[in-house]
Amino acid sequence: MPTLTREKKTILQLLIALSWADGHVTDEETEVIEALLDAFETPPDEREELQEWAATHRTLDDVDISNLEKSDLVLALQHGVLLSYIDGEQSDSERALIADLVRKLNFTAEEAGPLLESAEAFARSLLPELAN
Repeated sequence: MPTLTREKKTILQLLIALSWADGHVTDEETEVIEALLDAFETPPDEREELQEWAATHRTLDDVDISNLEKSDLVLALQHGVLLSYIDGEQSDSERALIADLVRKLNFTAEEAGPLLESAEAFARSLLPELAN
């Protein structure tokens, strides 16, 4: 089985850090991470390593993004916004962490605005209860 690329591992770590935004990781957030581990065909040893990493409170500062290309950064931001809505609402701490993620990813306001809008629209399309 192939190994997880550094880029995919970094994206997963960013999402794990975002999951900790409100001080705990919900079952829904765990399900999203597990689904991405499946989608990325993560080998068992790397899956276990990331699950162990996720068991401890993490912040964005715990993640080195230097290996990510612009397309990876966009993907990480989009997934992050989706993850922040997965429990039905985006908390103030999650909004603040998304803003921190935008800064960490070095997006300008002009770049981030449309990305955040499209990511939120995507989250709402996947989670119909958010449209109310």
